[in-house]
Amino acid sequence: MEKLKIAGGYPLKGTVRISGAKNSAVALIPATILAESPVTIEGLPEISDVEILKDLLEEIGGKVEITNDEMTVDPSTMISMPLPNGKVKKLRASYYLMGAMLGRFKKAVIGLPGGCHLGPRPIDQHIKGFEALGAQITNEQGAIYLRADELRGARIYLDVVSVGATINIMLAAVRAKGRTIIENAAKEPEIIDVATLLTNMGAKIKGAGTDVIRIDGVDTLHGCRHTIIPDRIEAGTYMILGAAVGEGVLIDNVIPQHLESLIAKLREMGVHIESGDDQVFVDGGAAKLKAVDIKTLVYPGFPTDLQQPFTTLLTKAAGSSVVTDTIYGARFKHIDELRRMNANIKVEGRSAIINGPIQLQGAKVKASDLRAGAALFIAGLMAEGITEVTGLEHIDRGYSNLVEKLNGLGATVWREALTEEEVEQLKNT
Repeated sequence: MEKLKIAGGYPLKGTVRISGAKNSAVALIPATILAESPVTIEGLPEISDVEILKDLLEEIGGKVEITNDEMTVDPSTMISMPLPNGKVKKLRASYYLMGAMLGRFKKAVIGLPGGCHLGPRPIDQHIKGFEALGAQITNEQGAIYLRADELRGARIYLDVVSVGATINIMLAAVRAKGRTIIENAAKEPEIIDVATLLTNMGAKIKGAGTDVIRIDGVDTLHGCRHTIIPDRIEAGTYMILGAAVGEGVLIDNVIPQHLESLIAKLREMGVHIESGDDQVFVDGGAAKLKAVDIKTLVYPGFPTDLQQPFTTLLTKAAGSSVVTDTIYGARFKHIDELRRMNANIKVEGRSAIINGPIQLQGAKVKASDLRAGAALFIAGLMAEGITEVTGLEHIDRGYSNLVEKLNGLGATVWREALTEEEVEQLKNT
């Protein structure tokens, strides 16, 4: 086990290149199960979730090769193996295996997913969708059993806008008989990315990126080549970092339209931002930052995944800011850690109230989930002195080559092995 050590107070400048989207990758890789011939996905991020999915596809008989940032999956020899536990449990997005295996094999057994602890992330909408398509679903000893004689198209209305359910139903429906209509569908860019891959494989999908998606089922899907979209959350994290401690940070390989809500809020704070076709330049150096309020919403609103890093930035703003998370109520575990670093924040229900400006101080802190980790490494870069962040396994799920990218911008960041004593202390917290 390792910890991340950060010597704060260095201004960052230069260019950082954004990797492929984690939230796309975890759906695109299971989608390859639906094809009958090899599928190549290029631009994948180097993160632990991708490795786990590679192992899971091999477990069910697929042949998977990764060279650089490219993965080729030959799904022709796959079989519908049960995956009740093991690696499935480590992955929040393992539920995409349900839709993909149901679509291809008409049956699946998948252990209930793990990943970050953000409070309940129910899969009832996924199950409702599968049942509408004709599957029988039971929950036995912590695993979901899905069986169908055949899948038939259906009209499915999602009670809550859910990215996971929208993608999962799409995966199951592309090889069902007849037409499926998903109403109140999520509109995130990752959904368009998955629909693009499936369309390249021969699926018939209309309306991805709107709230009504129409799918006409086909009998077979074939292999193809697909390039993943850039990770808007990684890009947003570096933009926040550029606003907090940057003296001119150029973010390369980004789609600025995916981040309009963040760009608007940073400008409202007084940060200088210029955006091009696939680049965004952020200069937070000279600005006196103003307090702003944010409220997380489904896309195209402010992303819940950027709420935690943004909270860290607000400690530098003059005045009182309110951050409200309408998506995940339990997403405030980073606040206690920021308080250890001298932040003046209080939580009231689903809102955090941040008073600033405050000079953060280096401390020993622990990342409880992926985006809390991002909030803490940004805090470390803003703080005086040395910050030690543990819980790196969470950060490694979503930020590829973090140390190299930060040091490339002029930060002083390194990884160190934990001592046996520190490992024991962590087990007891």
